[in-house]
Amino acid sequence: MRRQQLLCGVFIALVACGHQDTPTGPSPGPPSTGGGTTPPDTGPDIEAVLVGAGDIGWCGVEGRSDQTAALLDAIPGAVFTVGDNAYMSGSAENFRRCYEPTWGRHKTRTRPTPGNHDYETPGAADYFAYFGVNAGPPGAGYYTYQLGAWQIFALNSEVPVSAGSAQLAWLRAELGARPTRCALAYFHEPLFGSGTNGGDAKMREAWRVMYELGVDVVLSGHNHSYERFAPQDPDGRFDPERGIRQFVAGTGGAPVTGFPRIESNSEMRSSTWGVLKLTLRRSQYAWEFVPVPGQPLPDSGSGSCH
Repeated sequence: MRRQQLLCGVFIALVACGHQDTPTGPSPGPPSTGGGTTPPDTGPDIEAVLVGAGDIGWCGVEGRSDQTAALLDAIPGAVFTVGDNAYMSGSAENFRRCYEPTWGRHKTRTRPTPGNHDYETPGAADYFAYFGVNAGPPGAGYYTYQLGAWQIFALNSEVPVSAGSAQLAWLRAELGARPTRCALAYFHEPLFGSGTNGGDAKMREAWRVMYELGVDVVLSGHNHSYERFAPQDPDGRFDPERGIRQFVAGTGGAPVTGFPRIESNSEMRSSTWGVLKLTLRRSQYAWEFVPVPGQPLPDSGSGSCH
């Protein structure tokens, strides 16, 4: 990605205090009110918080979305979801019963992405109806917004993202058109994963574009566990200079699962419910996995943008 030094607008820096950004997506999309681009490295720091998880709205005694939603109550900022928002079929009834009573109270500050269970309802129609404009243009499921000094890309792993797809062409165009020092993307199905659902090679071409144009962090769900990877290239090779750091946080409430295999460059794993909190600064980021009460293994650290 081109690294230009421009001034950042004030609006989006207020997200952590409760103000909302508007996502922009493929044509036609709602106009961006995020404003601004990257501040110069010598200017004042801009800090914003992005917090969330995936695999969330599971009704019944096995689900823990009430506990992970309680964690969100104490953490300001924008909320992300990385798919499978309401089980089992992403229906209006599932959203009403299994998502709305817990994570639903944070809906106005949530920037979601869909998962395969959301698409059990044809076209994920009830997902788009529930989240409205915050899910981007209806039927597409991918969009972009600015958060602090960072450009954020919410992608859709459940529609084509291979070479020649509309989504991949959009991603390349948006990355080129929105120069920023730091960028992050999130979507449901990870490229790499040690959990029971593993990784999915269908996201590799998107990774190639993001790697080529300088995305720093990728977030996914699908595996009902937490996993952190070292920076790596699209083929899974360790790359501390240009590599993308991937987090898997399918820990929002569905029953957690284990790790039948350990992928290369996997640095931390836990079968624990919780949320992933990212503090985004002008040229750096810090992460903290916050588990629900009584669960072990918080995880924290920091990194620098490319």
